[in-house]
Amino acid sequence: MAFDTTGFEQADGGRYIPISDHGLIGDLRTTALVGTNGTIDWYCCPRFDAPSVFGSILDADRGGSFELAAEVPTRTRQFYFPDTNVLITRFFAADGVAEIQDFMPVVDESREADRHRLIRRVLCVRGTLPFRARIAPRFGYGAEAHTTHLEGHTAVFRSPSLTLALTATAPLESDGLDVWSHFKLLEGESHVFALDQIGDGVPPRSCPRAEAQEQAEATVRFWRHWLAGSQYHGRWREMVHRSALLLKLLTYAPTGAIVAAPTTSLPEQIGGERNWDYRYVWVRDAAFCVYAMLRLGFTSEAEAFMGFLSERGILRGTGDGGPLQIMYGIDGRTDLPEYELGHLEGYLGSAPVRVGNAATGQLQLDIYGALIDSIYLYDKWGQPISSDRWDEVGAVVDWLCEHWDQPDEGVWETRGGRRNFVYSRVMCWVALERAMRMANRRGLPADLPRWRESRDAIYRQIMRRGWSAERGAFVQGLDDHVLDASLLMMPMAKFVSPTDPKWLSTLDALTTDLVSDSLVYRYDPTASPDGLHGPEGTFSICSFWYVEALARAGRLEEARLAFEKMLTYANHLGLFAEEIGPTGEQLGNFPQAFTHLSLISAAFNLDRALG
Repeated sequence: MAFDTTGFEQADGGRYIPISDHGLIGDLRTTALVGTNGTIDWYCCPRFDAPSVFGSILDADRGGSFELAAEVPTRTRQFYFPDTNVLITRFFAADGVAEIQDFMPVVDESREADRHRLIRRVLCVRGTLPFRARIAPRFGYGAEAHTTHLEGHTAVFRSPSLTLALTATAPLESDGLDVWSHFKLLEGESHVFALDQIGDGVPPRSCPRAEAQEQAEATVRFWRHWLAGSQYHGRWREMVHRSALLLKLLTYAPTGAIVAAPTTSLPEQIGGERNWDYRYVWVRDAAFCVYAMLRLGFTSEAEAFMGFLSERGILRGTGDGGPLQIMYGIDGRTDLPEYELGHLEGYLGSAPVRVGNAATGQLQLDIYGALIDSIYLYDKWGQPISSDRWDEVGAVVDWLCEHWDQPDEGVWETRGGRRNFVYSRVMCWVALERAMRMANRRGLPADLPRWRESRDAIYRQIMRRGWSAERGAFVQGLDDHVLDASLLMMPMAKFVSPTDPKWLSTLDALTTDLVSDSLVYRYDPTASPDGLHGPEGTFSICSFWYVEALARAGRLEEARLAFEKMLTYANHLGLFAEEIGPTGEQLGNFPQAFTHLSLISAAFNLDRALG
């Protein structure tokens, strides 16, 4: 499974580039993936979970794309304008050097709520270079027909569900479906392409060079002003800040929601079936993201997410499985039906392509601990929660006292049936313990005797049945012998001391069974069947958890080396997917919030331990 670009070209006709050969731009409502070849091959408009307009990363022929590249052989390099999410792709040729600046202006919600703009500026900085552009939208995940009307330097793409307008300073041609352009730039010259969502009766707006320059400068100012709020000044500042900028890109400004990833169905195994839609709000992921943001001093994102919870009544849920679902739509909706797009071949033929997520109906008890811990931290480091929120927290904790001792699908969303996962028990303990802390610190009303009784019962059960004397380790399930990397969270959740002999023995066992160099597998699917076929890569959040566990155990040299090794698996921009494959390739949805928030936490704690 070597992820060599040349090998892919030989095997697949050059139709797909590696997942990691992309950068991400966005406007806090949606995002786009831009390849190192200058092609936008993933873009959903007008929001994260909308059907794709450009989706060639999931089907090179039917998905649609926005190509922009030199027409002569070039080498390319890609980087972010420092401390921003403005992406620059540079082309180096025999006769010149040029660059594309890709960005989405972050609009004022009150003035332009329905405006979504994607700008591509191409500039020749040395010599001369010929360029080509091809804009080939395929609406509705490539399933909707559209018409194209070209008039001068403006093209309008109209489908039943969405209308987009392309304005350009370069000459345009069209065949009634796609639009293309060929032009040559001399040193100092530039062209602009702007793609806008437009509504009925709204005329396309132009984007002259001066306006594009102004919007580029405004976008740079926005991101730099936001990042200036960071309080992290440690050893890994560049990687931590890139992770923070990525997490901010994955927030949906209108509601405060935080998506797990901006893509769907990028495979965890090439050719395999582990392909999922991550463009939704996982309670666990978002709660951990709040923790990471608070660590860095960004309280407004935490406040916005708390607003998402309260305004949409998330904590007041009354579903069959409990107050909380494991995930929600970015608008708070609870129904996320999963279906397959059979007309798309999938990345490198990795079918099926899925939209929606059936895991929303699962029971995952660990989410209660993740969420209440984030509320506890927000109450401590952000703003004290309101009396109404406390009433909601109390009702959730009361429910948990009645329901913690039952099997669930667990943190990894296995599809092999419910089991008594130890990690789920640990996080139920966290929920009760943090709620008790809040009640005691602020003198809030609570049924503390009942909460304490449940908390202690969970602790005793884990110590009695979640510990395997045979393995010398805490294990995946009660009365089990299989190891699970989720238990790396035990000392971070303060369930066990990071130097407790039982924990140190567990850490050694995990190192032996699940760690490959610095990389960590979640579990062994052959020993613990998860209802799916095929293997998977190492899970990057677990790798950063491993770093933090080593650091907390005082094994600082091992922790630092493992952390530095993990950083070598990032792509050229410092971005990570969900998993790392056998030869270092990025696998799964990209970029993944889970991975970056764990990077922030590991860097923060390792930096503090090193002094």
